[in-house]
Amino acid sequence: MRHVALIYDATLPYDLKIIEGVAAYVQEVRNWSVYIEEYALRDQQLPDLRTWHGDGVIADFDHPRVPEAVHGIKIPVVGFGGGYGWYDPASGIPYFATDNEAIAQLAAQHLLDRGFRRFAFCGYPRTPINGWSEERARAFQQYVNKAGFPCSIYTGRHKTARKWGPQQAAMCRWLESLERPLGLMAASDKRARHVLEACKTLGLRVPEEVAVVGVDNDEMLCQLATPPLSSISQGTRHLGYQAAALLDRMMVGKKWDRCFRLPVQGQTRMSAPRKYVTAPEGVVCRRSTDVLAIEDAELAGVVRFIYDHACDGIKVRDVVDMAGVSRSTLETRFEALLGRSVHLEIRRVQIERATELIRSGDLPLKQIAQLSGFHSVQYMTYLFRRATGRTPAEFRRSFQQQWSAGRAALRQIAKDL
Repeated sequence: MRHVALIYDATLPYDLKIIEGVAAYVQEVRNWSVYIEEYALRDQQLPDLRTWHGDGVIADFDHPRVPEAVHGIKIPVVGFGGGYGWYDPASGIPYFATDNEAIAQLAAQHLLDRGFRRFAFCGYPRTPINGWSEERARAFQQYVNKAGFPCSIYTGRHKTARKWGPQQAAMCRWLESLERPLGLMAASDKRARHVLEACKTLGLRVPEEVAVVGVDNDEMLCQLATPPLSSISQGTRHLGYQAAALLDRMMVGKKWDRCFRLPVQGQTRMSAPRKYVTAPEGVVCRRSTDVLAIEDAELAGVVRFIYDHACDGIKVRDVVDMAGVSRSTLETRFEALLGRSVHLEIRRVQIERATELIRSGDLPLKQIAQLSGFHSVQYMTYLFRRATGRTPAEFRRSFQQQWSAGRAALRQIAKDL
């Protein structure tokens, strides 16, 4: 039995989803005894790890008390966080974070796919731990600028929602100054909620005038939002699983430098010595971005037809017949506005639908293929792998089975304590 301490902030969705991934690993190995405190990091009574007879630690380094707690201990430690905070690369501790550039690019492409040509990013004023907000803002702006479109960035002056009135007033002034329709990425789901509240105050329709996508996929917060919030799933569960797997290798006596040379599975890569970056899983689309922002009314009708019927198995000729123009004329207008062909748009909608079905339930792949408009599982698998880098079966295993086991394991750990 190996004794492992988990030091994390139980009030943050980011940390909780990472610990779900750790719990999934615990469920598999079944020989970890876990110490946890389910409080905010600032409120925890951290154990004296120098006298604690444990075997390993997984810790969030986004609080200054954490490096103090692990300093000088002689057992393996694996860290995680938002990429900033109080982690010191010189410590030699391996560290896991999410890929902010990839997260921002997913959000930008999601909004571009819906026809938006004006963009904005709503982030936070800089603190010691939230440099990820600036990273996402910069990457989002660069991506939409490269596509040929403008992007406004807003941070505001208030670091928390405690000064709600002044914060909302300033955000309303910013939103009012922007041309619409507008595709907006928020640095987090919490920040997206602030934007949605400001839109309500101004009487702006979401998603028709302002489409909003957040980050974290905090399901409770996304469903409490009005309308329900689209969000990027960061890959945090996968991050937690990989962090636990690495700690396990270290606890069996492997030298740290040799651990780093071992391949890291799935969507995790090394971005610097001893630092692992985990790719996001994708966009979870809800009502806040379920819109097509196309000012060409005729073409908007064509795109809506594809959006509504792509999964019915329509072909390009069906779209041409609906449009009532020649195929060459339609393709030219389509390419000029959306940057892709009619055929690729049909495929994009089908893959998006297949992804939603795989993520949200246990339907057989044959049924998912039929509901997504593919004539066979084999053809869906080929296109899905080309689009995502994974087969539908691999995507389901990594996203669904592993993490449902993780949730059960986390509940059992809390019960045992």
